[in-house]
Amino acid sequence: MAHPEPSPSAGALEQVRRLAGSSATIYSVERLEGGQHAATWRVDTASPALTVVVRQFPAGDSAGTSEARILQVLDGLGGLAPVLLGSDLAAQWSKYPATLISWLDGEAEITPADPDAWATQLGHTLASVHASPGDRLSALPSVFDKSSGSRVVLDGPVATRIRSDWSQITASPEVLTHHDYWSGNVVWRDGALAGIVDWSGAARGPRGFDVGWCRLDLFLLFDERLADVFLAAYEDATGHPVADIGLWDGWAVARSHDMVESWAANYRPLGRADLDEDELRRRHTQWTSRLQ
Repeated sequence: MAHPEPSPSAGALEQVRRLAGSSATIYSVERLEGGQHAATWRVDTASPALTVVVRQFPAGDSAGTSEARILQVLDGLGGLAPVLLGSDLAAQWSKYPATLISWLDGEAEITPADPDAWATQLGHTLASVHASPGDRLSALPSVFDKSSGSRVVLDGPVATRIRSDWSQITASPEVLTHHDYWSGNVVWRDGALAGIVDWSGAARGPRGFDVGWCRLDLFLLFDERLADVFLAAYEDATGHPVADIGLWDGWAVARSHDMVESWAANYRPLGRADLDEDELRRRHTQWTSRLQ
């Protein structure tokens, strides 16, 4: 965020209090770590009790508008996505463009005690997202209309190959893609995956967009074996194999080639301080070499 704030604006907190009820008071405000795009807080009220997530976006950033529109389309996604409770995209009552969304009860977990079971749930849940009814897709932008889905951002040793196979990528059937499906954007409760957060980039696009991205994250966190556990679980849930997985893995590394070092700020507060800029580049290079 361009100008990080220690707490939500007074106007945003007042809107949370009003959502809870006229007699409510703000009980606690907790900064939520793990993301770079928006500043995010959990806000709890008392008398009556309500938990709301406040997300503040940099001035001029369109992500808040996108998130509000997408959450309305998703309508909770059967409990996997938060529900939009309010927004101030023009920054009238908040200092920055803001959204108020429901709290998905759970916490991020990227240091699981049982990595195989954890990766299996990641695969099954992504399959559920991709199985969403097609009538939701028409209201969403195409992933290819976003900068992250453009050939322009591709770089690194496999970029040329991905560009040469671009027609195969764009011809793939469309599903609901989360756009940033990695382990830090899901929350867990009592060992079970409870929901997915940060839907601001959701779009219609090839299933491989999410699959390759999550496999890259799992390789950075663990190794290729666990990335394969995730893939096997996803394929088991969908009932068919992911064709040309090397293409989707290559797309993920080519579009992340120039920015992987910046992800250290996401991993560090979630318990993986060992994944600093140098280590992320080393592992990204290793995964890239595996795909050449």
